[in-house]
Amino acid sequence: MAKPAPHRLQPANYPFSAITQTRFGDMDFLGHLNNVAYAALFENGRVRFNRSLDERSLRGKGERWLVAAVEINYLREGHFPDDVEIGSGIGRIGTSSWVIEQAAFQGGVCIATCDTVLVYQGVGGSAKPLAESYRAELEKFRTIAQ
Repeated sequence: MAKPAPHRLQPANYPFSAITQTRFGDMDFLGHLNNVAYAALFENGRVRFNRSLDERSLRGKGERWLVAAVEINYLREGHFPDDVEIGSGIGRIGTSSWVIEQAAFQGGVCIATCDTVLVYQGVGGSAKPLAESYRAELEKFRTIAQ
């Protein structure tokens, strides 16, 4: 696993954040947040972020986006019952795909990062280039690189 870029470790570099409570059931045998809990925390943050984009108004009829890949890097142990702040922003934007960059923080310290690749699909399920209006909306939420 490559170390995340330094800007990824700072909550202020993400244009969107959501606080999520941890659950007792999120703990592993050693009392730390387990890997499945991290995936669920990032998913929750990603869904809230996507809803903030209002990207549904930018899609044409029958068009959609799909998650193509998710990569989570576990940096430190997370703990129950502390809340987790999930910072989210847009990283790379390609022709028909983009990356949501996220980081999980407890007490202001980054405990994990997550990169999710999304692919835009047209009617029939094939990849479709992003419209300029869609691309412009994504650009507004870029992760701030230092």
